[in-house]
Amino acid sequence: MNSEKPYRVLIGGGGTGGHVFPAIAIADALKEMEPGMEFLFVGALGRLEMEKVPEAGYVIEGLPVAGFQRRLTLKNVAFFYKLLMSMIYSRRIVRHFNPDVAVGVGGYASGPILKAAARKQVPVLIQEQNSYAGVTNRLLARSACTICVAYEHMDRYFPAERIVLTGNPVRRHLLEIIEDQKKGLDEFGLDDGKKVCLVVGGSLGARTLNQSISEGLDKLDRNDLQVLWQCGKYYQGETEESVRRSGLKNIRVLPFISKMEHAYAVADLIISRAGAITISELCIIGKPVILVPSPNVAEDHQTRNAEALVSKSAALMVLDAQAKKQLVDQMLRLMENEQQKQELSKNIRRLGIPDASERIANEVMKIVKQK
Repeated sequence: MNSEKPYRVLIGGGGTGGHVFPAIAIADALKEMEPGMEFLFVGALGRLEMEKVPEAGYVIEGLPVAGFQRRLTLKNVAFFYKLLMSMIYSRRIVRHFNPDVAVGVGGYASGPILKAAARKQVPVLIQEQNSYAGVTNRLLARSACTICVAYEHMDRYFPAERIVLTGNPVRRHLLEIIEDQKKGLDEFGLDDGKKVCLVVGGSLGARTLNQSISEGLDKLDRNDLQVLWQCGKYYQGETEESVRRSGLKNIRVLPFISKMEHAYAVADLIISRAGAITISELCIIGKPVILVPSPNVAEDHQTRNAEALVSKSAALMVLDAQAKKQLVDQMLRLMENEQQKQELSKNIRRLGIPDASERIANEVMKIVKQK
């Protein structure tokens, strides 16, 4: 450990769990390597990180930064003001904290704080989670020492000599997924001996997934199949009513699944969106997957993420626009095809990088020790 003073690490970004939890995982891995290390997170006011980072035991500063609306709206007038104020606050934060390295994990706050750090000659490391690099990270890469990525062929966007393939950090308890399914079956009220399809559209649900399953309920009246369905709190009422009207007893609807490791453990097949961190978790879990990418994301990056797996025969994909007609039929076909399920499981497991947090932490340590 540095004998003069503890290393100081600035971590910028957030906005969604897909940014926040990997950032915390990186900090945890660094703290294990250097127990005396000091951390300061910088996020966007009012976003998830302002709650979750303190819960994890770290200090966070908030910026007023917000997203730019792609349609013509008065909100974009406020955007430029908030961006200017965020740049001013970021310079103050960097000056006062005086970090040895700045780490960017994506999200609204990542741009202002990492740009301010680079201007003060602070070494910068960025983590690109997706197979299609976002605009902010492409701009930040110009001043980054190291660019940690989760997919191959990212030299399309970044200088090849600065790229390190590390994978995306995942929640640690998912690395210890229970092999014994009984606990999960009991928790969700599922029957042993019947196949389980897990449908999960993120913590808030996904309208397309919910509508697609609802429209195909008549096809799910089977004695050999159960569906564990996380519908999201906004869709709970209509989803439960749809299942009630169907009269089916083999569908379990939950607004949110807190113990996702138990849900993964009981699943024979998973239907999911294609966010970067979700895909990284699915690669670790190693179950057959049908991905339905959300079209409502920047640069359609979820489709690119899904295509990266499909190209390696590691997942199936149903486009959002086709899901209502195709998703349930695709799910039933895959559920019956044991050979295809085994092939998908084998191939997706090959893509998993369970020690991604440690790999990124090692790259951070290389930077601070070189400095």
